[in-house]
This record gives sequence, structure tokens and C-alpha cells, in this order.
Amino acid sequence: MHFLGHVVRFIVSAVVLLVVGWLVPQFSIGDFGSALLLALVIALLGWAVEGIFGKRVSPFGRGIVGFLVSALVIWLAQFIVSGVTVSIIGALLAALVIGIIDLFIPVSTPFNAAKEKSSR
Repeated sequence: MHFLGHVVRFIVSAVVLLVVGWLVPQFSIGDFGSALLLALVIALLGWAVEGIFGKRVSPFGRGIVGFLVSALVIWLAQFIVSGVTVSIIGALLAALVIGIIDLFIPVSTPFNAAKEKSSR
């Protein structure tokens, strides 16, 4: 994938996070810049978790473990990105809403796409 494709994926991820911030109580994002940075941090944390624990325990995985790890990654990201506040319940609801949105608009992060490409 070209550089422009990665940029588009991060922009779409940031827009999805802004929508989630609008829909989910106890999950707020300051502005679009914070959403872009949050998308980057979530991608990096997810990539690190997947690298350490494997694909079954990654936030990109399916099932209850992937859902819980996704919520944990979202909750941890608030400590790295300013302008983002998330409670535990907000992180769980955000992971649920992001999972539902992902059913209709699948967005894989550039780090996940590169890893999938290298594993083929």
C-alpha cells in the first residue's frame, strides 16, 4: 500500500473515533488533531500487544478477548494523548461501537495491514 493509502486509513480512523466520541458517553475527544493522534497511539499499542502476545490476543482479533484488549488499549491511550478522556465503561462501549462500525466500514491500521502483508 502506498503512503497516501496509509494517510487515508488514519483519517478514516480519526473520523470513526470522532463519531464514537459523539455517540458514546464517558468517551470524549477534544478535536480532530487529538483524534488523529489517538488513532496513531491505538494502532501502535495494538501493534505492540499483537507483537508480544500474538494475533489471538490482539485488539484486531475477533471474539471476547479481542474486544477486551481493544477496550484496554483505548483506555490506556487516554494517558498518552491529551484531550482524550475515557472511563472503563466508556472504553468498553467505544470498543463495541468501533466493532460495529468496523462491520460496515472495515478499517485496518497501516501497521496491521503491513503485518498481514508480510505474513503471506
